[in-house]
Amino acid sequence: MATSFSGMTRRRVATLTSVFAASLLLAACAGTPADSNTGAESSSDFCERNKAVGTITYISGYGYSASAGQLDVFLAEELGYFDELCLDVEINASGANGQQLVASGQAQFTALGSASDVMLAAANSKNLTAVATYGTTPPFSIFGNEKLDSLKDLEGGSLGYFINLTPIASAMLDEAGVDTSKVEMVKMTNYDPTVVVRDQVNAIVGYASNQPEALKAAGEPFVQFLPSEYDVKGTYNVMEVNSRFLAENREVAADFMRATLKALDFCLTDDEKCIDMIAELAEENGQGAAFPREQLARTWAVESEWVRTSEGGHPGVQTVEMWEPEYELVKKYGNVKSLPAIEEMMDTDLVADLYDGDALVWPSK
Repeated sequence: MATSFSGMTRRRVATLTSVFAASLLLAACAGTPADSNTGAESSSDFCERNKAVGTITYISGYGYSASAGQLDVFLAEELGYFDELCLDVEINASGANGQQLVASGQAQFTALGSASDVMLAAANSKNLTAVATYGTTPPFSIFGNEKLDSLKDLEGGSLGYFINLTPIASAMLDEAGVDTSKVEMVKMTNYDPTVVVRDQVNAIVGYASNQPEALKAAGEPFVQFLPSEYDVKGTYNVMEVNSRFLAENREVAADFMRATLKALDFCLTDDEKCIDMIAELAEENGQGAAFPREQLARTWAVESEWVRTSEGGHPGVQTVEMWEPEYELVKKYGNVKSLPAIEEMMDTDLVADLYDGDALVWPSK
C-alpha cells in the first residue's frame, strides 16, 4: 500500500519513437496479441462505436502500483493501444473511492485487490460486475517480528491491519488455531513495515508483494506467513466495471479490456521497459516518492508470477470455480448478512472471448 496520492491525472499518449519501437518489438514476438486478427472487426466498425460512447474513466485504486489491472491501464494509454481502438480513456490515479464512483456511474472501471473485496462490496451495491481476475494466489500475508515462531504466538500480542482484517487473514488465523480474543487488533495509520521490526506491533496483515519485499530489500529481520501454508485459497486483483455501462456498451467494455490485456502482455514480455515507463509516469505526476522504481520492480517481480500461474489460464480470464474458495471465506468471516451468488457478481465470458487459442485478438486496420 502507499501513503498519499495526488488528484486527477489526464495523460494523452505521446507518439515517441521509443514507444513505437517497443510496439513493433511486441508485434514481432511469436504468440503475442498483435499476431492475431481472427474474427476482429474492421477499424470503421469499432472506431465509430467506441468514439460514440465518449470518455471512459478508470479509477486506479492504488496510484501507480505495478499491479495487474493497474499498470496495464497506464501502459495501454502510453503505448497507444487505447488510441488504436478509438477509446477516449481518462485515468484517475488518486486511489480514492473507486468502487463508489464506478457503482454510481461517475466512472466506468476500477481494480480491487481480490475477489473478496468485490464480494464485500456486492453485499451493498448492485451496479458492479467483475470482468477480469488476474490470479489465483491470495496477495495477502501476515508478516511480523522475527521472535514469532508461529501465528499462535500472536496470542497476548498485537496484529495490525489496514481497512479490514480480510477474510483471508481471518482464515489463516483460524487454521493456525489462534484465539483472536487474545490478540489486540490495531488499525494501522501508515504503511511503514518497520513497525514490526521495532516491535510496535507484533505483526501486520499486508500485501505480500509490498511491505515484506521492502523489508527484504532493506535486510531487516522478519518472518512471513503465507495463505498457502494454511491451505487458504483466494484470488489476486479483479477488474470491475459499472454494470449498466457493461450492459449498454458490451463491445466497448471488451475493447477497453482488450487494450489493457495487450499492455499486460507487454509487461509480462518486457518487464524492465514496463517498469521504466510506469516509474516515469509516477515521477511525472507527483507520485515518484510513493512509487520509486526499485519498489515497483520488486512488486512486479512477485505479482507477475501470480498472473503467470493463474488457474484461469490466459491473463484476466476468470471462472466461478476460481472464486468459490474465497466465497466460502467471505460467508464465514466477512460479516455480511447476505451475499449474491458468484454468477451474479462476475462476467466469465467478456475476457475469455477476447482470446483465439493462445492469442489475444486485435482488430485489423
